[in-house]
Amino acid sequence: MSNLELEKKLWGKSFDYICGLDEVGRGCIAGPVYSGAVILKENFEDPDDLFRKINDSKKIAPKKRETLSEYIQKISHTSSVGSASSEEIDNIGIVKAVKLSMIRAISNLRIKPDFLLIDSISIEETEIPQQNIIKGDQISKSISAASIVAKVSRDKYMVENISKEYPNYSFDKHKGYGTKEHMALIDKYGITKYHRKTFEPIKSNYELKN
Repeated sequence: MSNLELEKKLWGKSFDYICGLDEVGRGCIAGPVYSGAVILKENFEDPDDLFRKINDSKKIAPKKRETLSEYIQKISHTSSVGSASSEEIDNIGIVKAVKLSMIRAISNLRIKPDFLLIDSISIEETEIPQQNIIKGDQISKSISAASIVAKVSRDKYMVENISKEYPNYSFDKHKGYGTKEHMALIDKYGITKYHRKTFEPIKSNYELKN
């Protein structure tokens, strides 16, 4: 379970606005990659005992994620998301696209961070001091919170936008991951403009038909 140990050490060194960053959708074969950015307050109220439940978004049920995402807004100075499209992923590669989505998330914050805690990646494109933490969403509450905000936002986009544009593809269920159902629907209907053409098995499917 994640905690605030890293944040407390940084607050003790006079870093006031510590931003957790995490991405979701990196392993999908369709749709954008999203990153969340969250700057938690140093002191906040927790009457419903929700704070301890903030953890890696993959380990939390959808309804609980939505509740926690709303709670995170209340205990944060500011939070935001940034994304990179499937076209950008194909053009610059997934690693650069993840960094781009994180930079966009940072720029969307109402307050500029003075330190970044990042899950499993470094962002050389910013001068903000930072720490890259392997499995950070299981260690830092700020990163866990960012993963939840990103996951809720991306799922909402997949359901309310892409799924409505392509109702036959069940994007509202698999959210762009390469599930058995998703692959069967690609075999039946072909790929969409949201599929990542540089990702297997989409790449082989695309090259075969072009």
